Amino acid sequence: MDVDGEMPEMRAPASHFAARGGALWVAEADGVVVGVIGTAPEGAAGNWEVHRLYVARALRGSGLAANLLDMAEGYARTEGATSLSLHSDTRFDRAHRFYEKFGYLRSGPVRVVADLSNTLEFGYAKPVDGVVAMDAAAAASAEFALAEVLRACVLGGASVSFMPPFPIEEARAFWRRMAKQVAAGERILLGGYADGALVGTVAVDLGLPQNQPHHGAVQKLLVHPRGRRHGLARALMRRAEQEALAAGRTLLTLDTARGSAAEALYRDENWTEVGVIPRYALNPDGSWCDTVVFYKHLAA
Repeated sequence: MDVDGEMPEMRAPASHFAARGGALWVAEADGVVVGVIGTAPEGAAGNWEVHRLYVARALRGSGLAANLLDMAEGYARTEGATSLSLHSDTRFDRAHRFYEKFGYLRSGPVRVVADLSNTLEFGYAKPVDGVVAMDAAAAASAEFALAEVLRACVLGGASVSFMPPFPIEEARAFWRRMAKQVAAGERILLGGYADGALVGTVAVDLGLPQNQPHHGAVQKLLVHPRGRRHGLARALMRRAEQEALAAGRTLLTLDTARGSAAEALYRDENWTEVGVIPRYALNPDGSWCDTVVFYKHLAA
């Protein structure tokens, strides 16, 4: 690269980030710099962009990059960040997987840098807190984080179609299928965030018969155990209703395990019970699970 022509700020990186209202950190081992990361306000109000996350090759996979990213994100949040973003070279597949595990979603067009390396960059973004609707690219990039959410819920005892031990690869395969349905326009997929982590999700199936163009089926309301008690499940459901109505769906249906926290939530959100199906499915421990069926008409 041409340092002075392309990135002169690298001659004095700490001063550069400080002048932009941000900060830069380095990691040292035996007196040698082995990692670096910076962050500063960028773009829309409340957004902070992560820059220059590099780790020496010998220390990749050691957890150092995760520690640096956590430090930069934590600093941005204390400075009032409401969203986080970054750009990553399209050739850095390992970096993409790393960012996606931390809840960053593919966002926006590919950026042309026009440097000596002919760099093209993917954009990634995530909110600190709240709910986002995913397009096809975002849904595909959410595979790793959503797989962790699904697996944690299954292993925690949730009756959501799968049984322990439920390998992570099986969870990832499920979300790959979901991403394809989002790309085909057959599914709405939402992600829920708390403290910058993707810890919740819900979907609305739009791929229903031709004589039900007004109908959507709500599925897979999931919140990771560490993301509960933040009101995230309620926020996900309310956003799902909004997105379904925007897609022309005025009737929603769902089913849930009888006696679950989700059942109480649906009742509180004015869903109407149709009835109970005894012994509908198995709980993860092998016991029978009765299921309650609900519906809700949406008002424009």
